[in-house]
Amino acid sequence: MPYIPEKDREVFQFFVQDMEDCITRRGISNGELNYLFTRLSLLYLGKHGTSYNTISDVIKALECAKLEFYARVARPYEEKKIEQNGDVY
Repeated sequence: MPYIPEKDREVFQFFVQDMEDCITRRGISNGELNYLFTRLSLLYLGKHGTSYNTISDVIKALECAKLEFYARVARPYEEKKIEQNGDVY
């Protein structure tokens, strides 16, 4: 889950701000988004070594981020669309 303590987020703030500035300036494609996820995953493997455990760590982090994104962003959007267009079920 992305809910790390505020003080632990500070170390990443410049990196996150640089990414935000870049994306605001030029936009980002889905391929570029995938590239960023991949690069972060490879950096993690580079730091912790390539093993079943670290590969599993990356997959778990990506899966949990996906599930949290779905719960916080996609599902509320779908609920709004159900209200606007009617339920199928």
